[in-house]
Amino acid sequence: MTAADYRESLREYTPRVFVDGKAVDSVADSDALAPGIAAIGVTYDLALQDQYANLMTATNTAGQVVNRMIHVDETPHDLLAKLEAVRLVCQESGCAQRYLSHDALTALHQATFRADAEHGTEYHQRFVAYLRRVQEQDLTLGVAMTDAKGDRSKHPGQQANPDVYVRITERRPDGIVLRGTKAIVTGAPYVHEFLVMPCRTMTAEDTDYAVACAVPIDAAGITIVARPAGRPGEKAATFSARYGQSTGVVMFDDVFVPWENVFLAGETEVGGFLTTTYATHHRHSCIGARAGFGDLLIGAGALMIDANGLDPARHSHIRDQMVDLITMVEGFYACGVAASTYATEHESGTVIPDAVFANIGKLLLANQIYDMHRVAHYVSGGLVVALPGPDEDHNPETAAALDAVLGGRGDIPTGKRLAVSRMVEDLTASYQGGWYSIISLHGGGSPEAMKREIWRNYPIPEKTQLVENLLNRGVSGQRPVTARQPGKCCATGCQPLTSSTTEQGCR
Repeated sequence: MTAADYRESLREYTPRVFVDGKAVDSVADSDALAPGIAAIGVTYDLALQDQYANLMTATNTAGQVVNRMIHVDETPHDLLAKLEAVRLVCQESGCAQRYLSHDALTALHQATFRADAEHGTEYHQRFVAYLRRVQEQDLTLGVAMTDAKGDRSKHPGQQANPDVYVRITERRPDGIVLRGTKAIVTGAPYVHEFLVMPCRTMTAEDTDYAVACAVPIDAAGITIVARPAGRPGEKAATFSARYGQSTGVVMFDDVFVPWENVFLAGETEVGGFLTTTYATHHRHSCIGARAGFGDLLIGAGALMIDANGLDPARHSHIRDQMVDLITMVEGFYACGVAASTYATEHESGTVIPDAVFANIGKLLLANQIYDMHRVAHYVSGGLVVALPGPDEDHNPETAAALDAVLGGRGDIPTGKRLAVSRMVEDLTASYQGGWYSIISLHGGGSPEAMKREIWRNYPIPEKTQLVENLLNRGVSGQRPVTARQPGKCCATGCQPLTSSTTEQGCR
C-alpha cells in the first residue's frame, strides 16, 4: 500500500474511539489523529521508493516481497536492515510506530514454535497463517502488551480489580473471551488489528493471563480512549503538527477471539519467554528509532549554529557539544549494530538480537535522551524558547521590526533562523519534547527492566574465571577458552545448543 492507501484502508474499520472526551466518528478523517496516521504512512511510501528497497522491503519464506515493518527476521542481515530502516523512517517522522508490528510478529513466531515443541499445541501453524495474511494485506498492528497492572506489588491473579490485566474469562469450543485493560498501546486508534500479549512473566496461578492473540481494532467489546497524535493544529508545532503519535488505553469487555487467532492460552512459561524475547526485539528497534530522532537534533543543531553565525572550527565549546551529541547517538546505535551482528539463531529459523547489546543500547538512549536535549539547547541558544509566536511573523505592526533584529548571519534570512528555532523547541522544549523524553525512558520497558536483562545475560562467571586463572596460574598463563564477551563466540553469531554441544551457550 501507499500512505494514501493505508489511510483509506482505515475506513474499513469502525472502532469505538474517544479522544479528548469526544467520540471519533472516522479515524481516517480525524484532525486529532492525522499526524499519527501520517507518521505510519512514511513506512508505506518509503517502501515503494527504489533507493530504499533493500532496507524497507524483504522477501519472506514464501518468496513474497513484503514491507520490512511486518517481516520476521531470519538472519543477522535482516536485523541490520531493520535497524537501519527504523532509523530511516524516524528521521522523517520522529517515531514511525509501525516497527512495533515487526517486533511482536517476530517474537510470536519464536514463542509459538516453542509452545508447540513443549506442549504439542498448534499455535505456530495458526500464527504462520496469520502472518501471511498480515503480509499480503500490508497491515499495521498495534501491540497491546502493557496492562494497567493495578498494585505493582501483586501478581495479576492477586489484584483487587481483575480487569487491570487482560485475561481469558471463558474458553469455548470456537474460541476464547477476553476481559481487562491494556494501558499503553502505541498508535491504538489507527492500526488495523491488535496483537494481545502478556507484559510480564506469570506464575502457575496466573494461567488465564498468559494469553496471546490477534483481535481486529473494531471487535465487539473494545473501547479505545486515546490522546491526540502530536500537536495537531498548533501553529508553533513546526514538526509535530505534521507527524506525531497517539497512545491509547484499550479496554476489553468480553471480547470474543476465534481459536484461529489465538497463539497462546495459558502456557505461562512460554508467556514469560514471549515477554522477554519481545522486549529484546523491541529494544533493538528502539535504538534505531531514537537514532533517527537524534539525527534530527544533530541536523537542527548544526543549522542553528550556522544561523547564529558561529563556526565550530573556531568555537571549540560548540564543536565539543556537537561531538558529544554525535557520540551519544552513534554510541547507542553501535550497540544495535553489535546486537544484530551477534544475533542468536532460533530453532524456528529466525534470529534474536544479542540481549546484552540490545539492552545496553536501549539503556544508554533512555538515560541520554535528556543529555541530547541539553546539547540541542546549548548549541541553539535561548531564542528557542524566547522568540515570539508564529503569528507575529505576519503581524504588519511588528513583523518588519522583528525581522530586522532577530536575524543572525547576514546571508541567512531571519525567517529561516526562526523556523529552525521553532523546530528545536518543538522537538525538545514543548509538550511533544517532554513526551519524546518519557517514551525514550520508559518505552520498551523501564531502565530497571533493561538492567535486569543485562545482569541476567552477561557472562559474569566467565569474567571471574579469568581472574581465578590468573591468581592460580600466574599472569603468564593462557586465558581460558570459555572467556567470551557477549555474542563474540564466533564471527557469524551464536547458534542454538544441540545434543552434541559440549560448551555452554553456543556452538
